[in-house]
Amino acid sequence: MGSVRGNETNLSLKKKERCSRDLSTRHDMKYLTIGHASYDITFRVDSFPIENTKKRVGKHIDCGGGPASNAGYLLSLWGCDVSFQGVVGNDYYGRKIKEEFNSVGVDTNFLELIDSMDTNLSYIIANTTNTSRTILTSQDDFIARCSILNDNKYDVILVDGEEEEMSKRVLLNNKDAVKIIDAGTCKPSTVNLCPLVDYLVCSKNFALDYTKLPYDGEIENLIKMHEKLVNDFHNNVIITLEDRGCFTKIGDEYKLIPSIKVKAVDTTGAGDIFHGAFTYFITHGYSLEDTCRLANITGALSTLKVGGRYSIPSLKSVLERSEDLDII
Repeated sequence: MGSVRGNETNLSLKKKERCSRDLSTRHDMKYLTIGHASYDITFRVDSFPIENTKKRVGKHIDCGGGPASNAGYLLSLWGCDVSFQGVVGNDYYGRKIKEEFNSVGVDTNFLELIDSMDTNLSYIIANTTNTSRTILTSQDDFIARCSILNDNKYDVILVDGEEEEMSKRVLLNNKDAVKIIDAGTCKPSTVNLCPLVDYLVCSKNFALDYTKLPYDGEIENLIKMHEKLVNDFHNNVIITLEDRGCFTKIGDEYKLIPSIKVKAVDTTGAGDIFHGAFTYFITHGYSLEDTCRLANITGALSTLKVGGRYSIPSLKSVLERSEDLDII
C-alpha cells in the first residue's frame, strides 16, 4: 500500500508542476500561424459510393480547415494568444472561417478576405467503417497571396509552406522566436522555408519525396532519411508516421515514439492537430520526447470524432491521457 501512496504522491506533484508550467507561460507568449485556410465539408458513409449511383447520407459536418489554420485554432482553444495570417475569399465560406477564428479568440487582423477569389473548399468522404477518407478539393484558378505586411514581433511562429514570401519575411524578422514548419507535402515553397525554422516537423511523404530514399518500415531507413534532412536543413527533424507515431533523434539516440491505440473514426485533420499540439507543448517547457508523445496523443484522440476542427480534444483530456505514460 505504501508504494501505491508514493506513486499517487508523485503523480500529484507532477500534476502541480505541469499546471504551474502551463499557466506561467501560456499568457506570456504571442503566437502566429501563417499559411493555408480552407473550408471542409465532410460526408460520413459506411461504404464508398459506387460511380453513377445515388447515396443518401446523414447530416454533413462543415468547418474551417487547413494546416496552419487548424493549428492556430487549437492553440487559441488551448489558451494561447494567437494570430492567423492567410487569405480566403470574401464569400460565405471565407466569412465563416473568420467567424470560427473569432469564436475562440484568434486574432484575424492579418486574415485577408479577397473579393476576386473563392475560398478553397474540400469535400471529404469519410468512410466510418475503415477510417479511409477521400478528399476532393476545389481551388480557384486565381490564388491570392498575403499582402498585409506583418512586421510584428512573435515568440512562436508556425508556417505550413503555403505563404512563402510572407512566411520568410516574418521568420527572418523574428530571429529569437521558436519557429516550426508543418511540412506536409514536398513542394518548392515548403522546401525553401525549411532552413529558416528550428523544428522541421514533416510527414513521411515529405521525407520520402525530398530524400528519394527507400522506406520499407524499418528503422534503418528512417535514420537515413532523418540524417539527410538534418544535414540539409540543420534543425530538429521530426518525421510523422500516422498511427505509428513519429520518429526523431533525442540526444544521441534515434527514437520511434509510438502513438496510442484508438479505434479511429475519421483521420481528417489529425496531422494539423498533431502540429498544433507539438507547437503548444514544445513552447510550454516540455522536452522534445514528451512533446512528441503528447502530440501523438492529441492526434490520436482527434480521430475519435468526425470533422477535423470539431475533433480537437481538450488540453485537459490530453493531459489526463498522458498520465498513463508518466509524462509531466
